[in-house]
Amino acid sequence: MLKHLFSKLEDYYDEMVTIRRFMHQHPELSFQEFNTAQYIKKYYEKLGIEVKGNIGGNGVVAKVYGNTPGKTVALRADFDALPIHDEKDVPYKSLIPGVMHACGHDGHTATLLILAKVLNELRADLVGNYVFIHQHAEEYAPGGAITMIEDSCLEGVDVIFGTHLWASEPTGTIQYRTGPIMAAADRFEIDIQGKGGHGAQPHKTKDAIVTASQLVLNLQQIVSRKVNPVESAVVTVGSFMSENAFNVIADKAKLVGTVRTFNDDVRQYIEEEMERIIQGTCHLSGSTYTFLYERGYPAVVNHAKETEFLIAAAKEVPEVMNIEESEPQMGGEDFSYYLKEVPGTFFFTGAKPPGATPSYPHHHPKFDIDENAMLIAAKTLGTAAIQIHSTK
Repeated sequence: MLKHLFSKLEDYYDEMVTIRRFMHQHPELSFQEFNTAQYIKKYYEKLGIEVKGNIGGNGVVAKVYGNTPGKTVALRADFDALPIHDEKDVPYKSLIPGVMHACGHDGHTATLLILAKVLNELRADLVGNYVFIHQHAEEYAPGGAITMIEDSCLEGVDVIFGTHLWASEPTGTIQYRTGPIMAAADRFEIDIQGKGGHGAQPHKTKDAIVTASQLVLNLQQIVSRKVNPVESAVVTVGSFMSENAFNVIADKAKLVGTVRTFNDDVRQYIEEEMERIIQGTCHLSGSTYTFLYERGYPAVVNHAKETEFLIAAAKEVPEVMNIEESEPQMGGEDFSYYLKEVPGTFFFTGAKPPGATPSYPHHHPKFDIDENAMLIAAKTLGTAAIQIHSTK
């Protein structure tokens, strides 16, 4: 069966690349992926595969039924892009100014569409059912997973697998991890209200820039001096905004950033400690503040049994040259919501472009992938989906 699966996937590799490149040229932002969703839905309709659109928003779900009763396996791919201008010099460069697939979601979608096509052709020999979840809005909280789940995309599903094409690792590498593999991703905003005035008379003001600057430094003490060093955590101020004339002392400043954690207790502690530090810092300067803390995706926590099974499946793929345990990644992923509902695992498929010097990271304007990695991802996901029926 695997020989047939692999052979057919190889036969359709050129189509997989064509789909990926079309999507790369026509990206759409989170919650705005209307044309992409229609493209996916029409692809399934042309194949005669059962499909439904508008699942939890712009989500699309397709199903293939095997000839023999068995488990229902879900496979997931996301399809939203990012507000980044594509700076690559390639024929498939984004045609939409300021929007590009800078994270590989176009490759995820092409992978899953071709895998679904092949499994549909093999359905007479398949055991169980196969659910293909095409998810919108992974990049922007609250994300698309949670609404798709609420709209019953996991109904009847026994196990779920997902992968991320990982451009930092060589093609031929599969990275796995039991337990937490990606962090909870939260967002915060801090608005400082001081008292502005003339730049020559600082004693008559409450300088919001100075207060905010002190706050940036004070917040760094949370991870370095407050959180147990055996726990992983990040507090990053990514934006500092306060604009005035050169001779004016600012009355307002705004800080925006992110918090990344794996442990829910640490997550709660950091939120509380941030409030205490903000309050104290502003009190010292006589300023006031507003603090908004938005909880994003929870940590992605892989199930042990399904992760071990995935490792075994990856060993069946000839192009997989290296299977290794991943370090926990501080990036966030709303695949976490699926794993809270059903057993499964999320893994990384190496996709570093060959000879790339330098190799551009995810979310970079020159980001790209080795398209051969899509075939490896399809074979690995397909093997796991088929062979899961042999487990109890």
